[in-house]
Amino acid sequence: MPLFGKSQKTPAELVKSLKEAINALETGGDRKAEKAQEDVSKNLVSIKNMLYGSTDSEPPADYVVAQLSQELYNSNLLLLLIQNLQRIDFEGKKHVALIFNNVLRRQIGTRSPTVEYICTKPEILFTLMAGYEDAHPEIALNSGTMLRECARYEALAKIMIHSEEFFKFFRYVEVSTFDIASDAFSTFKELLTRHKLLCAEFLEANYDKFFTQHYQHLLNSENYVTRRQSLKLLGELLLDRHNFTVMTRYISEPENLKLMMNMLKEKSRNIQFEAFHVFKVFVANPNKPKPILDILLRNQSKLVDFLTNFHTDRSEDEQFNDEKAYLIKQIKELKPLQEA
Repeated sequence: MPLFGKSQKTPAELVKSLKEAINALETGGDRKAEKAQEDVSKNLVSIKNMLYGSTDSEPPADYVVAQLSQELYNSNLLLLLIQNLQRIDFEGKKHVALIFNNVLRRQIGTRSPTVEYICTKPEILFTLMAGYEDAHPEIALNSGTMLRECARYEALAKIMIHSEEFFKFFRYVEVSTFDIASDAFSTFKELLTRHKLLCAEFLEANYDKFFTQHYQHLLNSENYVTRRQSLKLLGELLLDRHNFTVMTRYISEPENLKLMMNMLKEKSRNIQFEAFHVFKVFVANPNKPKPILDILLRNQSKLVDFLTNFHTDRSEDEQFNDEKAYLIKQIKELKPLQEA
């Protein structure tokens, strides 16, 4: 009995057929493109079913998935699919993401062969990252789904975070389409928080470029959602013990303290609350540099009054109230540094 049944194409035939259809999409006229679109859709469904199984068939055997994956690598089809994502129809785009993520998760023992393959073809990652560009709004969310799956693997996250393309996320998170900006922020956050040591090393090595040149702009954004999300993420980054060196540097800079004190007075209560969680790190620091201490001392009585009346309706939030009481006590007890 034939391995793939009479009517079923082998992995090699499917991949060859899909590659030919994609090439026809790129080069064909209107009528050819229509036929190519149908062929692309049909082949994508067949490959998806080969990986996931369908209602009529059992989940695939390992050797089938292994053959299919190898054909995808050898044909360079993963990159070709991503490069042509905007030409593929709506359902087809979803199928590309399902196929990509399934093959990416494939393991042989402790090895992840697709991760190893993409490490040799970083253009796959950079093409996915460019999916957030304004020119391609229809592929942004599918690109994001695949990027976040890639970000789970440290080797791939490292390539992305250390590339110049990474800094384009500061633009992507502010695009005018809310869904795309939110999706880009989810990917941005995943890259900065998933692999703790990798991220800490990156932030230390790129402190000025990341915080001073780019992140400051997000915190001052005119877009409320961008400001709130960025402030919340900043709090998470500073409070993560792996980022101790970065946190120490951030809370030693007077401009950062001034910004947080201004954000405590924002109209939005949510922004006030997120700013509180960053502000508390400045106050709780037992080794405050003189410029930071001077600002807190100059505003000592105002800060005590302000914090006493700050979000008093959060009576059931024990942690917040404990932290607020601690800050008030710390600020009340502040004294100028003794001259040597």
